[in-house]
Amino acid sequence: MSVTRLKRKHRKNIARANNKQRIIKQLLLTPVLKNVDLDELKSRFGQSEAKTEAAA
Repeated sequence: MSVTRLKRKHRKNIARANNKQRIIKQLLLTPVLKNVDLDELKSRFGQSEAKTEAAA
């Protein structure tokens, strides 16, 4: 009995596994969303713009 190697299937399986690992790594790279106070952020941006206008 000879051994038949399914080379194309083997390459496909390896590529599929690599793609899944890449997707997991990309998901882990994204920062975790936290509860953000939008009003506070907006007020900070307003303050920074006022400072730059006063300096100019």
